[in-house]
Amino acid sequence: MDRFNLNSQLEHLQSKYVGTGHADTNKFEWMVNQHRDSYASYIGHHSLISYFAVAQNESISRVKFEFVEKMLQPCGLPVPRDE
Repeated sequence: MDRFNLNSQLEHLQSKYVGTGHADTNKFEWMVNQHRDSYASYIGHHSLISYFAVAQNESISRVKFEFVEKMLQPCGLPVPRDE
């Protein structure tokens, strides 16, 4: 009974949150989710964006813009799947 309960909780989390993955998630998809979550966190926390802006000698708006652009394809082009 505990095993069924654990599996149903896991399925619920996977359907609710995209970044948790599922059984068919490959390495590339997992890395894309991790990178996008990281960039979203950087953009959402002003102190982190300020740190990156000072380290790169850029304005905060420029760093935010670059991070948003990197969120489109953070790990490059997707790898073709064999089906």
